Amino acid sequence: MPAFSFEAVDADGRTAKGVIEADTARGARGLLRARGLVPLGVDTVANGSSGAQGRGSQGLSLNMTLWRSRVFNAAALAIWTRQLAGLVSAGLPLERALTALADEAEDERQRGLVAALRAEVNAGSGFAKALGHYPREFADIYVAVVGAGEQSGHLGLVLERLATDLEERLALQAKLIGAALYPAIVTCVAFVIVLFLVGYVVPQVANVFAGSKRALPWLTVAMLAISQFVRGYGLWALIALVLIAFGVRYALTMEAFRLRFDAAWLKLPILGKLARSYNAARFASTLAMLAAAGVPILKALQAAAETLHNRAMRADALDALVMVREGAPLASALASKKRFPGLLPMFARLGEQTGTLAVMLLRAATQLSTEVQRRAMQLATILEPLLIVAMGVVVMLIVLAVLLPIIQLNQLVR
Repeated sequence: MPAFSFEAVDADGRTAKGVIEADTARGARGLLRARGLVPLGVDTVANGSSGAQGRGSQGLSLNMTLWRSRVFNAAALAIWTRQLAGLVSAGLPLERALTALADEAEDERQRGLVAALRAEVNAGSGFAKALGHYPREFADIYVAVVGAGEQSGHLGLVLERLATDLEERLALQAKLIGAALYPAIVTCVAFVIVLFLVGYVVPQVANVFAGSKRALPWLTVAMLAISQFVRGYGLWALIALVLIAFGVRYALTMEAFRLRFDAAWLKLPILGKLARSYNAARFASTLAMLAAAGVPILKALQAAAETLHNRAMRADALDALVMVREGAPLASALASKKRFPGLLPMFARLGEQTGTLAVMLLRAATQLSTEVQRRAMQLATILEPLLIVAMGVVVMLIVLAVLLPIIQLNQLVR
């Protein structure tokens, strides 16, 4: 049965909004009047026969009305998946579980989306198919895992694994952001302080010695030259940097340039290893989850490759997919691609030999994630004192550039 979002007014003049199920928009208005409400607007949320593509005569579909932003961000999707998994695992039918989540949703857009999914499930559509109608909210991997859970009859267990995977990714991203946050703040503050000193303080002090015929120390001369450049060309330099940033961003949209850029990024001494481990951990985690859900290995490899942000590693994963399709073992295919850490093909080989591929891939993902966290923390630990020392050295040079002429003048007075 289709769902409709409505806005109505009750007998006291209060506005009420929500979602209601009815055969037609006219039927929805009739149900609202039966509740003592005067309908102001009734828009189609979903149509049971055509999914998200259906449109009512009174409004656009949910996918069209929510183009501005996603209903579920990463954290909200993990929470929602965990709640749904708990209800389904407890033996509650999927339709009733979706009804409960729709009733408990605080955000109106979430309520409308869940009601749309419930309407499609009530109309006889599979849950994965209903999710697939909203690709902006639910990625292909999410839909594939849910579909595998439906086919195997273990939807609750699969949703639990999916929620765990989403939560682990969020935790890893949060730790990486936390490790990079302090160095980023220190860098920004240091940059602003140095610009202020060079652009304002140094010229003010230089004016004091402008009438002096004595030669200024070389450090002061160099600092004055930098100050003049900042004051004269600082704005143009900033504009140039912004244009360069936009140019690089545009260039990264070109597949050939992005592939070369990502391949070069992997060769960096520290950041390259961090990127390799992070992408490999995500690849192994997704592949393990799909394999455990019963997804065929070729389809699982294709989906896992799409999760790789690094285009060079994605190309290697797709090459490995071709090798597996031609009959090569997964471990051998991954081992032939040197961009993947050696830990991944080693665990894949153990999994293929023991028949526990999903378990071994999950262990590999866990170890790689731990390595990423360790490297990120080490990098942050090293960067913090280095940034402070660098800022201190720069400030010291500026102070010396100001003090040296004063010291020189005092010596002449004596």
